[in-house]
Amino acid sequence: MRTTSRSPAGSDEGPGADGSAAWDAALYDRSFGFVSAFGTDMIDLLAPETGERIVDLGCGTGTLSAEIAARGAEVIGIDADAAMIERARARYPHLAFAHADGRDFAIEGEADAVFSNAALHWMKEEPARVIACVARALRPGGRFVAEMGAHRNVRIITDALYRALAEEGVPADAVDFPWYFPRTSRYVGLLEDGGFEVAHLHYFARPTPLDDCPNGLADWIAMFGRNFTDAAPPERVPAVIERTVALTRERLCPDGRWVTDYTRLRFVALRVTGE
Repeated sequence: MRTTSRSPAGSDEGPGADGSAAWDAALYDRSFGFVSAFGTDMIDLLAPETGERIVDLGCGTGTLSAEIAARGAEVIGIDADAAMIERARARYPHLAFAHADGRDFAIEGEADAVFSNAALHWMKEEPARVIACVARALRPGGRFVAEMGAHRNVRIITDALYRALAEEGVPADAVDFPWYFPRTSRYVGLLEDGGFEVAHLHYFARPTPLDDCPNGLADWIAMFGRNFTDAAPPERVPAVIERTVALTRERLCPDGRWVTDYTRLRFVALRVTGE
């Protein structure tokens, strides 16, 4: 399966909106393996079959792409971050990966399914365009199977980050909020307007341990919260992170084990129109 991209670089799938190598892909694999691990049961929901063509949208370093391929499907992984794609190709040279924008990607022919785990909330600009691209990639009746951060996701963490920044004299409007965490009704409306029928929907809290992060929440902020720390003077970033950790410790690390306050939206939607 080959892809084309009218804008191959530049999306909101990760910290680097200009398509640059913004993620530390090796660190992501080493300390944030829970992102893929929590997506494993999503593959059961996807239920890939031998010979199906499946797009993994926001594939990261390719872990779940490889698991889908192991079930017999033809997979192409798509991610807007060049470092992630480079590492995915190195790890799984037998699979196809493309550096492409989630808002503006295209494939040759039609896919049976588009799969996405923990990526759609990074595509904060024009989510309807992402859904339209997915619809164009799918055959009629094809399925869109995804899980994303949803309303109230990491609210404890972000409230603490805003407070820590305010204590440093940084106003809230100085932060470019990096994610799209929709209410369920809002996203269902976008799917339906985009030519999908929602067949399965689950909104749920999923507290997520940071067991592989040596520095706990501080590592999470360094990886995922750079839009917040970038708003502070560089010399004050360590203080902002330290203060955020202190503000959240009682609720997110009461027994010495950091657990993030994730809230997720999981769905299966079927393409029912041509666009």
